[in-house]
Amino acid sequence: MQRTTRTYSIKSISKLNEKLLQWAQQYETAVWLDSNNHHQGYTSFHSILAVDEFTSIQTDVVNAFEKLKEYQSITQDYLFGYLSYDVKNATENLTSTNSDGLGFAELFFFQPQKILFVKNDSIEFQYLTMVDDEIDTDFEAICTQKIKQKNTASTRLENGGNIVIKPRIQKQDYLFKVGKILEHIHKGDIYEANFCQEFYAENTRINPLDIYEDLNTISEAPFATFLKIDSQYLLCASPERYLKKEGAKIISQPIKGTAKRLVDLQEDQKTATALSKDIKERSENIMIVDLVRNDLSKSAKKGSVRVEELCKVSSFKQVHQMISTVVSELKDDVHLVDVIKDTFPMGSMTGAPKISAMKIIETLEETKRGLYSGTVGYFTPMGNFDFNVVIRSILYDSEKKYLSFSVGSAITAKSTPEKEYEECLLKAKAMQFVLTNSNEL
Repeated sequence: MQRTTRTYSIKSISKLNEKLLQWAQQYETAVWLDSNNHHQGYTSFHSILAVDEFTSIQTDVVNAFEKLKEYQSITQDYLFGYLSYDVKNATENLTSTNSDGLGFAELFFFQPQKILFVKNDSIEFQYLTMVDDEIDTDFEAICTQKIKQKNTASTRLENGGNIVIKPRIQKQDYLFKVGKILEHIHKGDIYEANFCQEFYAENTRINPLDIYEDLNTISEAPFATFLKIDSQYLLCASPERYLKKEGAKIISQPIKGTAKRLVDLQEDQKTATALSKDIKERSENIMIVDLVRNDLSKSAKKGSVRVEELCKVSSFKQVHQMISTVVSELKDDVHLVDVIKDTFPMGSMTGAPKISAMKIIETLEETKRGLYSGTVGYFTPMGNFDFNVVIRSILYDSEKKYLSFSVGSAITAKSTPEKEYEECLLKAKAMQFVLTNSNEL
């Protein structure tokens, strides 16, 4: 599919980003990906905006990867979208029967008519030729877009009350369920399980863009995402990359290991150093690295899977995170969608061994994960891709007036239920604050 490319110089990226997001709200389908200027390895842009469907695919889990492969092969263009966590059921004998208050499609991708790349001091428009006569007028409209003042009542219920966020699993039940996972670990059924819980609010009306911008300001995550599909929204402040393809190179960067940031710089540095040496946190990370290495080996040239960085601590505005980088070289005859199929869902959100862990957590979690702990990203016409891990995110349906965010932690033999619960609350802090102006759950 032919695209027309045009580039313009810009003065302020931060102001441009705000204007782009405001401008994008006119479209029923929009995906915004923001690196927040994190100059870590393998970052290739500042931000991308894709809007206005030309073609799309939306499906349940039945033959999901085969349908995506066919769509990508026929289109040979930029595709933006997501795979929900439950697409796991397309590759293994697994089911997902827990409650689902949101109802996102299991898989959705679209071919945008309009794509805008923000890089350094320029913005690049890539429009399908059928709409390329709109580039100049769109650029002018973006430049003159007024930044709306945030509505201080945007996070209020229609009846004027505050948002009431409820836990799907009460604390005592959570502690009991972690105990059951520990029993499985001690019996040798699994080594590690990522156990998640949902917090939700019903009959709630928010301004999704306001909430996303607040969440992004608090977190400034390298894989931030604003996704809008009709009435459904993802407001994501993810620090984690799931998988990237650059030519024949495949990159996975799993996160396991979390510590809170402190105001005092010396104490904060001590916390980061302590995380880097924490035996439990390192063991969590290394277990997942081994799992990722095994997953990548399915599509890799023999001997090409290697660990570039192991248990590196990176600091974000809210937390310190332990991140490893695993790379491989792709076999010549492997379709790019099969690389995702071989590695999905990401090990950092399942546990090890992966299939056993997924079966166990499915019986103990009380909510269908859906898009949470799935992935959002894009394919390029050149056969590359880049996808995040959907964590630190708020999911919202404006028609159902249902709002949800989930958090989880890795349970290992060294875990204590109380500390795992505290880690969940730490991860929930940013979402809780932007919704209620409070840190109390």
